[in-house]
Amino acid sequence: MTKTNKLLTLLVILAMAAVSTVSLGAAEKQAAAGGNKLININSADAGQLVKLPQVGPKMAQRILDFRKSNGNFKRVQDLLKVKGIGEKIFAKLQPLITI
Repeated sequence: MTKTNKLLTLLVILAMAAVSTVSLGAAEKQAAAGGNKLININSADAGQLVKLPQVGPKMAQRILDFRKSNGNFKRVQDLLKVKGIGEKIFAKLQPLITI
C-alpha cells in the first residue's frame, strides 16, 4: 500500500468515526438544544408536557390522568399505554423524556 493510499484510508476511517460520534450524540443534543433538559414524565405538569412534540393540552391531560390512576411510570416505554401515544409519537418523545 502506498503512502497516499494509507493516508486516504486513514482519512476515510476518521471521517466515519466522526459521523458515528455525531449520530450517537444527536438525541442528547436535541434534548439539550437551547438549554432544555429532559422532561421527567413522572413529575412534569401539563405546562411542561405540552413543550414536547405531538403533545397538546389534551394529550398532556391524558398523561397526567394515566399517572394519577396508575402511579408513576416505571419506564419511559410505559408512555405507550397512554391513549393516543403510538410508536411514531413515542419515537419523537423518547429522546426528550426521562423518569
